Amino acid sequence: MVIAISVQKLDHYFGQGQLRRQVLFELKLAINTGEIVIMTGPSGSGKTTLLTLVGGLRSVQSGSLQVLGQEFRGATPQQLTQARKHHGYIFQAHNLHGSLTALQNVKMGLELHRELAPAEMKARSIAMLEQVGLGEHINYYPDALSGGQKQRVAIARALVNRPKLVLADEPTAALDRKSGRDVVNLMQALAKEQGCTILLVTHDNRILDVADRIIHMEDGILGYCQLNQKLESSY
Repeated sequence: MVIAISVQKLDHYFGQGQLRRQVLFELKLAINTGEIVIMTGPSGSGKTTLLTLVGGLRSVQSGSLQVLGQEFRGATPQQLTQARKHHGYIFQAHNLHGSLTALQNVKMGLELHRELAPAEMKARSIAMLEQVGLGEHINYYPDALSGGQKQRVAIARALVNRPKLVLADEPTAALDRKSGRDVVNLMQALAKEQGCTILLVTHDNRILDVADRIIHMEDGILGYCQLNQKLESSY
């Protein structure tokens, strides 16, 4: 097995001086290429902090974090930007730009790929929107889309660059039961087709069945949940 994410003795702190507070404590984790891992835990436990570190959105302060073979500790902002070319990030609130159409929002997922011609960027973005069932909505603005459709656009934006790693932060939090199930099924199918690794943060017990493995974060400490039997979805 090739390891996609390797975490060793990872600590993280917020604040300075007397206000400095440790939020992650000597984390150790290995995630294999192609694995779907769900991270659970209460709010404020450090899940999103770890996700943003893996995504190269924060700098590693202590310990080791290797993502897709690259050590992030000591990496420059430019190196982290280049690393993000291989990531797809799905945010809790979809984070679409209201002034851009669905097509334009998805094309933003290719903005770091300067080697692509504009025509190819457009073609790939349209094809991805068709894959998520929004082929007839490419020119719609976010205000004209439902919550589930907005999250489909966000998924299309995350996957359009054919990432090796998908990071998702509460992707079903704002969705109803059917939209939530559609979203995770879509993520699972498209990510598997592209052979990428998924690390997904959620409080939603209804989607645990998509995981190959479940990890649990509490008070900045990482633990593990054994999948001794197939989890049944309550959707």
